[in-house]
Amino acid sequence: MSDLTGQVAVVTGGNSGIGKETAVELAGMGAHLIIAARNPTKAAAAVKEVLDRKPGAAVETLPLDLASFASVHAFAGAFTARFDHLDILVNNAGGSLAKRTVTEDGHETQFQVNHLSHFLLTSLLRDTLLAAPAPRVVNVSSTGHTFARDGLDFDDLDWERRKYRGFLVYCATKLANILFTRELARRESGTKITANAVHPGWVGSNFAREGDMGFLIGLAMIAARPFAISSARGAQTSVYLASSPDVSEISGQYFYKGQALAPSKAALDDDAAKRLWDVSAAMTGA
Repeated sequence: MSDLTGQVAVVTGGNSGIGKETAVELAGMGAHLIIAARNPTKAAAAVKEVLDRKPGAAVETLPLDLASFASVHAFAGAFTARFDHLDILVNNAGGSLAKRTVTEDGHETQFQVNHLSHFLLTSLLRDTLLAAPAPRVVNVSSTGHTFARDGLDFDDLDWERRKYRGFLVYCATKLANILFTRELARRESGTKITANAVHPGWVGSNFAREGDMGFLIGLAMIAARPFAISSARGAQTSVYLASSPDVSEISGQYFYKGQALAPSKAALDDDAAKRLWDVSAAMTGA
């Protein structure tokens, strides 16, 4: 275990599943942990659990609704008003939906929650990251990105024209996570910031089991649960990338089970990564 005393860490979606286990481990290493979550009741319960499991830990919560750019700005404002540096940013939160919905900002919900808002959050927190000695950004992606075989459709990123298939939309957002990671690493190659993406594995969390991906996929998730790993095991690679000295200078990679792997061909498209960055900046005003 690394000693993270004096470091500040933010985990989005740190109130449940992989995010909560990531928060527990980082807080246990001594980091001042901020759980960024939409639901204040669940966030408060997560803070209590972290303290129960890691007595004496420094942990708190700040509200963050990734379906709202205004909320992302409010979180960044509240954070930077209190902290002068950020050592670890784990963009962990994500969602999956069976039916197309639109956020208050006019974007398809999965695309905004899983990608655009994390892009915006990272941009808004860049100065505090640069103020840390060795800042790290960890983006939680998924092997699901491999199902977006044809890459991103830049003419329809909000899925307005095509038939909406929730799982494929989710996979496209996970591809966006890797493209964002690689372009962020390229742009920050002359700074101290490192950025890496992670596939946590097949985790037995509540993902897609509460009807958000439709009845059949939800049923399949329940049936497959006995073969899944725990959230604690799923969080291990995120924790490794956020804390281990072994990867302190590694950036722009895609990790699974603590090892850097080659992502899909579409995820290695440098032109798509640059284009996604530009489009995301325009959409978010970052």
